[in-house]
Amino acid sequence: MKKAISKSVRFLAAMALVMWLAAAAFGAAPGITGPTFNLTAQPAFLNQPDGESVYSWGYGCNGAPTGFAPTLPNQTCPTMQVPGPTLIVTEGQTVTVVLTNGLPTAVGNTSILFPGFAVTATGGVTGLLTNEAAPGGTVTYTFTASSPGTHAYYSGTQGDLQIEMGLYGAVIVLPSTIPANCNSGYHTLNTTARTAHGETDFRLAHAANDHPGSCYDREYLFQWAEMDTRIHRQALAQVTALTGCTAGAVGCSLNVQTEPYHPAYFLINGRSMPDLMDPNFAGEYPHQPYNANPHMHLGELTLVRTIGQGRWQHPFHEHANHVRILARDGNLELSGSATNVTYTSGLTGDAGATGRGLAGLLMFNTDTTPGESFDGIFYFTGRGLNWDPYGHHPGDTADPLASLSCTPDVNGYNSGATGAINFMEWCQDHNKPVQVNPFGDVAAGGPATLPDPNVFTNGPWYGGTPYLGPDATLRAAMPACVGNPYGIAPGNPANAGCTTLSPANLQLNPADERGWAFMWHSHNEREITTNNVFPGGMLMMMLVDSREFVIDESM
Repeated sequence: MKKAISKSVRFLAAMALVMWLAAAAFGAAPGITGPTFNLTAQPAFLNQPDGESVYSWGYGCNGAPTGFAPTLPNQTCPTMQVPGPTLIVTEGQTVTVVLTNGLPTAVGNTSILFPGFAVTATGGVTGLLTNEAAPGGTVTYTFTASSPGTHAYYSGTQGDLQIEMGLYGAVIVLPSTIPANCNSGYHTLNTTARTAHGETDFRLAHAANDHPGSCYDREYLFQWAEMDTRIHRQALAQVTALTGCTAGAVGCSLNVQTEPYHPAYFLINGRSMPDLMDPNFAGEYPHQPYNANPHMHLGELTLVRTIGQGRWQHPFHEHANHVRILARDGNLELSGSATNVTYTSGLTGDAGATGRGLAGLLMFNTDTTPGESFDGIFYFTGRGLNWDPYGHHPGDTADPLASLSCTPDVNGYNSGATGAINFMEWCQDHNKPVQVNPFGDVAAGGPATLPDPNVFTNGPWYGGTPYLGPDATLRAAMPACVGNPYGIAPGNPANAGCTTLSPANLQLNPADERGWAFMWHSHNEREITTNNVFPGGMLMMMLVDSREFVIDESM
């Protein structure tokens, strides 16, 4: 059985990677809007990448929600999902959550805690931490959305079992006012560039908080948890054995052993890699609607919303740059000094804004502490790489993109060309060769000699050189075919000796997508496995895309 599972995981993982590169799916921070939410707690089975279907409990919608945000295709709010529906509200709103207990009678009561908020609970029965909904009953929670940012919610009843089974979710509180500087400078230029390239803005807001240092251009929500299938199997066996028992009667209760704890599945947004790279609301995951598949462009500030929903600490390592922590549990980390700091893009005419300085750490590994959330800013610009990230040079007359200009702004970026492919390129490195002895079209003189392109190949998934340009794969060993993907026939005489194939002889990368693929994952190595088979678990890819590729977060 172990061998069969291992082969299945390897096969499914490889196929998913191929399919991802052939038809990428993206995410944002999808959820439902309030301020009144009708939720239910119910059981269902969660699909895993090794073919397992694991009995679980989760929160879901009791009837149609008020609305969804952002607007995405195929949006649903099932009666049970893991994580539970992301509740999106605005600072200052009075939030009402009505919970109905639809769990099997033997499970007993259930509830929701909203840490960080002053909650009033009415109805239900008195529990240890809050009012609880008895089997078939309801309880109502009311609180004011007092602090913008990302917050957790989870069961306050027998947490060692109910949270493990999947009863957890997120609350996103949007700021009531957006600092003016979040709609000026580079942020406005990034928005203009998105529009120029046919992209839609899927942000919930333009700032994570009321603070002028909390502006962002793109956002993602990641909820980390683990799963011990022994606990889930034992819960199912006891629930099945007690079917039809009377609530409150002697013996009509579960006695599931939750220690020792040996998780086999490690989840981000209820899915393991590679499943988490599939689209949001994909039909094959009816109770795991949210993915974890971040994309961004050079020069964008990406808001990383993260919650530790399990028992264990999972060090979240975001390759390519540190993450500046803005807030924890919605509480901004600010300097104790009253001295104001000016937040400005440095562009002419951008007056910026002032406020107490941010004091959050720049973290190499961000900490997903159980029960705690953080908001952080990640960015990547390619500045100072010492080579042209697009792999173009002016002598290449066959490449229409090679003649692109780069006019530096006061900070050195090509920010004036919002409609150009190389918008926000670091101009000091423009047209610099990347390799001393290149395989590609950059002639010579660069700072590095890259290994043979086949060394950069993981099976049929082309690892590639660090070019962002659309013909990066073609440059691996032979000249790029003129007009691929620009519309000129490969039979053009200028294409002598060119190739349209990657080193694996499979054209797996989409013709219009090349970028840096940075692993974002748990730094506890076992947690990037599924049943101890790599790749799996808490592993995703942050893809920094060229502007040729439209990031469509509706998927």
